[in-house]
Parts: sequence; C-alpha cells; structure tokens
Amino acid sequence: MRMVVHLSDLHFGRVDDALLAPLRECVERIDPSLVVVSGDLTQRARSGQFKAAREYLDTLPRPQLVVPGNHDIPLHNVFKRFVNPLKGFRRHITAELDPFFADDEIAVAGVNTARSLTIKDGRINQDQVALLRERFEALDAHITKIVVTHHPFDLPQDKDNDDLVWRAKMAMREFAKCGADLLLSGHMHLHHVGSTSDRYELGGYAALTIQAGTATSTRGRGENNSFNAICVHGDEIRLDRYQWDGSAFSLHSSRRYEREAQGWREVAAQGAQGSTAPTETVTLTG
Repeated sequence: MRMVVHLSDLHFGRVDDALLAPLRECVERIDPSLVVVSGDLTQRARSGQFKAAREYLDTLPRPQLVVPGNHDIPLHNVFKRFVNPLKGFRRHITAELDPFFADDEIAVAGVNTARSLTIKDGRINQDQVALLRERFEALDAHITKIVVTHHPFDLPQDKDNDDLVWRAKMAMREFAKCGADLLLSGHMHLHHVGSTSDRYELGGYAALTIQAGTATSTRGRGENNSFNAICVHGDEIRLDRYQWDGSAFSLHSSRRYEREAQGWREVAAQGAQGSTAPTETVTLTG
C-alpha cells in the first residue's frame, strides 16, 4: 500500500499563515509514502518567497516530488522571465524540473508545464512526453503510473478550456500508449475529479484526473483550502479530500475505485460523516 499526499498552489507570498501548522500536522498524521506538490509554490517567484516555501517543505515528510507552476516564473522582471525563468525554483526548491519516483507499487513522473511566453497558461512538449513514456514503459504492468503537472488535462464542465495544458491531445495519445493511470494537477484552486474519456477519444483508454485545491493560499476562488491524499493498494485506489474547517484540516470526502476487467470503477463516494452519495462510474482501460 502507498499513500500519496497531493498538495498544490501554496503561493508563499500570499498564504494564510494560520493554515501552515495545521496542514503540516495533518500531513504528518497521514504518514505519506510520498508528498507531491503540483506547482505554484510562490506568488511572484521572488527569492524570499522561494526561501519561505523551501523552509516549509523542509518541515513536511519525505520523499517529495515537486514541479513548478506559472507563478514560479517571474512576471514583472522581463529579463529574468525570459533569460532564466526558473532560476529561483531551481536554486531553492529543486534543480530537477521533470522529477521521477518509483518503487514496487507506484511510479510518479513530474512534468514541468510552466513557460515564459504563456504568462499563466502551460505547455507540454514532445521531448517531455517521450521521457515520461520511456520511464513508464520500462515498468512492470502492475505498477500504478501517476503523472504530475501544474496545468490540468481536464476541467469542470463550467470552466474555460483555455486553462487546459497546451498540446494536451498529443500528450494524451502518448499517455494511452504507456498506460498512465492518474493525472494530478492544480492551477485552478479547485478540487475536481474526472475521467479523460469524457474529453478525449483514444480507443477506450482513459485516465483518472485529480485536481487539488489550494492548500494555503488566500485565493480560494469560492472553496475552502484543501488537499488530496491518494491511497494506492494493488487494484484499489482511495481518494481522500481534506478541507480546512476553520480550525483544522479534516476529512471532507472519500471516494474509492477498484480495477476491474474494463478498468477502474468508482464503487463508493462517502462524505466525512459516512453518508453515501450517488456514485459515478469512472472507467480506465488500456
């Protein structure tokens, strides 16, 4: 069994300081096998903000896998933005922009989608996808394959498709070939779970898309601060959403998926109080 804590959009420089200690305490109680951070560690990519983010990451469990977001590229300093856009991220957070973690149950590949030219939007290129496919295809079939980006491959139905990562269709074709199971992202400051089969037609292949809300930013966009914990146990996945309730991060909802002949099927969707909500089938094949 593996437990992956999925944090996103910390935005140091615009954090609610009251959330930092409770978030750390909650993550420590979960005791994750891996902590994933899907970008936007800072608000304006300033040195002091990166230092604050680094100091906070150092208080969280390890190992960690971290990718940058668009806010981790300088916005107003044009020279830094185009000459060395991720200098601060590399210096203070990690020099590895496409990190990789693997053991005998899960494989997690981070992909940098932040770009200088796009301001807030993200891109993925063929070289990045080729590296990811090479990594995944070398693994045993039973290993659950997880992709981490800042920008999403799927969105809630009421959101603008411009927020999707650019060249998403190209990437999804390659993900289908190497059997990626889960796509983790952030960027929207909203919690969202869906199936790529609703958006992409790839011969029956689908991946489960999981977006994390903002863990610590004051820019909640109508949602309380939250993060995800994903438990992978063989042919089962449990997705727990933890949400700030004003005094602590507590379990808000839990959804469970099982791998069947036709793929992954959601078998339960329960609130924190144990009430069962209607379930929707999410199938992953290929």
